[in-house]
Amino acid sequence: MRLPLVRVTVLVALFWVAGCATSPAPTSPEPHSVLLVSIDGLPASALARGNTPNLDRLATEGVRAEWMNPSYPVLTFPNHFTLVTGLRPDRHGIIHNSMRDDAVGGFRVADKAAGADARWWQGEPIWNTAEKAGLRTAIWAWPGNAAPINGLRPTRSVPYSPEISSADRADQVAGWLTEPVSTRPRFAALYIERVDNVGHDKGPEAPETLAAIREVDAAIGRIVRTLDAQNLRASTDIVVVSDHGMAPVTPDRYIAIEDMATIEQAEAVSTGQVIGFNPRAGHEAATAKRLLGRHDHYECWRKQDLPARWHYGAHPRVPAIICQFDEGWNGLPAEQLARVPTDRLNHGSHGYDNALPSMRAVFVAAGPSFRHGATLPAFDNVDVYPLLAELLGITPAHNDGSTDVFAPALTPRTDAAH
Repeated sequence: MRLPLVRVTVLVALFWVAGCATSPAPTSPEPHSVLLVSIDGLPASALARGNTPNLDRLATEGVRAEWMNPSYPVLTFPNHFTLVTGLRPDRHGIIHNSMRDDAVGGFRVADKAAGADARWWQGEPIWNTAEKAGLRTAIWAWPGNAAPINGLRPTRSVPYSPEISSADRADQVAGWLTEPVSTRPRFAALYIERVDNVGHDKGPEAPETLAAIREVDAAIGRIVRTLDAQNLRASTDIVVVSDHGMAPVTPDRYIAIEDMATIEQAEAVSTGQVIGFNPRAGHEAATAKRLLGRHDHYECWRKQDLPARWHYGAHPRVPAIICQFDEGWNGLPAEQLARVPTDRLNHGSHGYDNALPSMRAVFVAAGPSFRHGATLPAFDNVDVYPLLAELLGITPAHNDGSTDVFAPALTPRTDAAH
């Protein structure tokens, strides 16, 4: 039976309304966030030894590297800024924990004013890359976050506060990542120095250091559990790294810097394991004769003659002569060696040749962008920055890294998740 046209039109309209009333409205996926965590001083060899159950679980759920190669020099500030810029220290300007620039002054890691001076920090950190792309960022005390680099700052940042525990830091960052979508950061970073501090004080294998590793691992577990409770693991990539490992040191392996070159001959710009000397006017030849070449427990080069594999020596902040100590040896001013009791000297150090197994760093990642249970071959830490940019779906600034090593460990990207 043919129905009148008006009646057919009414029936079609009624069916359309009924369909709209009964079909659930599509839900928008949770925005994709990326969390970067640094455990300062955690050696690659520390995993899977019973002290890192949360990290080991993340590695099982996601990927881990056999190890990650730190950049030279193997020091905290240079490597942390490399991780977030993809530039080697010789290019981003943080060439040591202690340095000097005639136009800027002196730099020490404990000097908050220097750390907040953007003139020191060259290159583009990942939080700037994200902010330029319109993404909110939140940074807990990562080296460089206090400076308005190229006039930009993170959406929010927390200054370094050593008195705040690993657990409290983790809880604050977890709080950021579980905020409503309107304020939640798309990129967050957390810095924890506990393992490095204890490792220096007691040595990398001391019971106190192993306890510090368990403490920091537990803090990471707190973040994971919070994300699980809020059903946000499926939209959050977690990347855990360290800047370097740690080697044991004994009190009899310290050399006075003045025994290397006298104060009259040269200025020692830095101390520790990588010593930079600038010869004083009129003493260039004598300083070079005294320093250059192989010595017991260290070797010295002109900056332009350093081993090519270190990718170091071109930046104007690098002193004229660089002396690299052998693993387990350190150089300090004679006054400091005379003042500090032997048992108070460091029992652990880094800053040695970045090819040494003891200097190898950690890389573990899990989340929607990563396959399950993959193990990556070793790679350089300059590769982390372009990886972070890819996870965020943004275009990285020019850098020294590559994402090629991660290709077998990444799941196919869907634009809806980014």
